[in-house]
Amino acid sequence: MKIDNLPFGTTDWSQVDTTEHPGVTGKALWRTCKFGDIRVRMVEYTPGYLADHWCVKGHVLLCLEGELHTELEDGRTFVLKPGMSYQVADNAEPHRSSTAVGARLFIVD
Repeated sequence: MKIDNLPFGTTDWSQVDTTEHPGVTGKALWRTCKFGDIRVRMVEYTPGYLADHWCVKGHVLLCLEGELHTELEDGRTFVLKPGMSYQVADNAEPHRSSTAVGARLFIVD
């Protein structure tokens, strides 16, 4: 990721509008800011959330609260707890998220 032409700024996430994205079960609540080609999100998954697609977008993702389960298309699985992160490149390894208890995440992509 290369960050160009981005002046210093702050974000009050409580002031950013929320959009709702349904999963197969549960939903994702996104607060999204765009800075040129960079998308920065605060995402909350409700308990019981299961993504409705295999994602191929690259991300840097930090788990802030709850527990996130990430399944790769090749069958590997990973569990993130608060303070843990993952990173994946665009079109590298399709992945999908789920959570039994809910999760709050900070994502840059």
